[in-house]
Amino acid sequence: MATQPKSRSLQRLVDSVRRLDATAAVEIGGRIAEAGPGYLRVTGLGANISLGDRIVGAHDARIQSEVIRIGPDGALAKLYGADIRMSLGAEVYRAAPIGVAPCDQWRGRIINAVGEPVDGAGPLPAGAASAPLDRAPPMALSRQRVRHPLKTGVRAIDAFAPLCFGQRIGIFAGSGVGKSTLLGMLAKSDGFDDVVIGLVGERGRELREFAEDVLGDRRKEAIVIAATGDESALMRRMAGHASLAIAEWFRDRGRRVLLILDSVTRFAQASREIAIAAGEPPVARGYPPSVFADLPRLLERAGPGDEGSGSITGVFSVLVDGDDHNDPVADAIRGILDGHIVLDRSIADQGRYPAINLLSSISRLADQVWTPDRRSLVVRLRRLISRYEDSRDFRAIGGYQPGADADLDAAVDLVPKLYAALTQASDADRSIDAFREISDALQSAEPKP
Repeated sequence: MATQPKSRSLQRLVDSVRRLDATAAVEIGGRIAEAGPGYLRVTGLGANISLGDRIVGAHDARIQSEVIRIGPDGALAKLYGADIRMSLGAEVYRAAPIGVAPCDQWRGRIINAVGEPVDGAGPLPAGAASAPLDRAPPMALSRQRVRHPLKTGVRAIDAFAPLCFGQRIGIFAGSGVGKSTLLGMLAKSDGFDDVVIGLVGERGRELREFAEDVLGDRRKEAIVIAATGDESALMRRMAGHASLAIAEWFRDRGRRVLLILDSVTRFAQASREIAIAAGEPPVARGYPPSVFADLPRLLERAGPGDEGSGSITGVFSVLVDGDDHNDPVADAIRGILDGHIVLDRSIADQGRYPAINLLSSISRLADQVWTPDRRSLVVRLRRLISRYEDSRDFRAIGGYQPGADADLDAAVDLVPKLYAALTQASDADRSIDAFREISDALQSAEPKP
C-alpha cells in the first residue's frame, strides 16, 4: 500500500516528460533545401523526424507536407497541395500528425481528407478527442463473430451473394458499368445507425451529383469524405484513412456503421505515386511492394469491432483496369475481402441493371444467411444460368431443339424470367424478400406435368 503514491508520482513524472518531449519535438525546425512538383526536401531536423511526420511552413501555413523518406541529405516530404509556391531556405518545423475529431454533428456534412468542411454549411464542430488517421486494425481474436444477416434491398445481392453486418465486400467493375448507382442503392440499406462514404479520386462534378441525387434522403444521415482526382496523391490516400477513422469512431460507440469507399483502386494508385516519389521500385504493373502492404492494413480496419463495440460493414469499389479482373491490385483486394460482386460490361450492354454477374459473384458468409432450402435453390439456379450462357452461341445458330435436353429446356424457360426478376432500377422500390419475389416471378415458368 505504501508504494502506490510513489507509483502514481512516478507515472505523473513520466507523463510530464513525454509532454515536454512532444512539445520540444514540435518546435524543432529546419529549412527547405530543395523543392519540386509536389515535394520538398528539408534539412536541419536531424534525428528528430520520423516517417509520417508533418512538416509545416514557419511563415506560410499553406506549406503542409508529410515525410515519406529520410536520408543523410535530409527528409523528403510530399505536399498536401500541388500548387504551393516555395523558396529555398524557407523555415519549416515539425508538427503533430493530422487527426480527425468526429462527433454526431458531422452527419449530413461533406468534408475533405483533413476534416475540413467543403459543403459551405458552416464550420464543423470538433469532438472531444482527436483520432489518428492511420490506426492499426483490431486484434484478430478479440473481434466479434459475424453472424447477423443484412438486407440490402437489391434482389440479386440478397439472393445470390447475401451479406452480414460487419462483412467486407468488394464491387469489382470497369468504368461506366453502373458501379456508382449500385453503391447508391447499397447506401440505402436498412439497419445501419451511421453511413460513412469516402470518395477517393472521383471526378469533381460527380461529388455533388452523388450527394444530391444518388444518396437522396440518406444524405442527412451520411458523412461524405471527398478527395477529387485533381487533388494531390497524399490527400487522396488520406481520404481513405480518414473514412476509416470516422467509421471507427462510430463503431467504438457500439453502432452499426455502413462504410462505402469508392474506390480502393484510386487509393492504391495514390499510394503508388507516393511510394515511387520516395524511391521505391515498382514490381507489379508499376506498383511498388508497399502498396500491397497498405491495402490489407486499410481494409482490415473495417469489419466487426471488439466484443461490446459495434461493426463496420465495408463496401469497397474496385476499378478493374481494362476489365481485367486479374490485375495485381484487384487480385490482392479480392483475397483480402469477404466476398466480391462482379459487374459485367456485357450484361450492362444488354440493359440489365444492376449488371451483376451471378456466376462470378461470391459472398464468403452466405452460409450464415441461407437456409438449406435456399442454398439448394441458389445452386440449382446457378447451374441453369451456367447452362443457358454456355449454350448462347449454340442457340444463336439454330442448333437448339426443344425436348432434346431437359436441363437446357428448363434453362431456356427459366433464366430469361429470372433475369427479368433481378432487374432493378435505382429508383425502384427496395426488395423486401428477395427469394419470395423471385419465386413469384418464376412460378409461371415451372414445367407442367
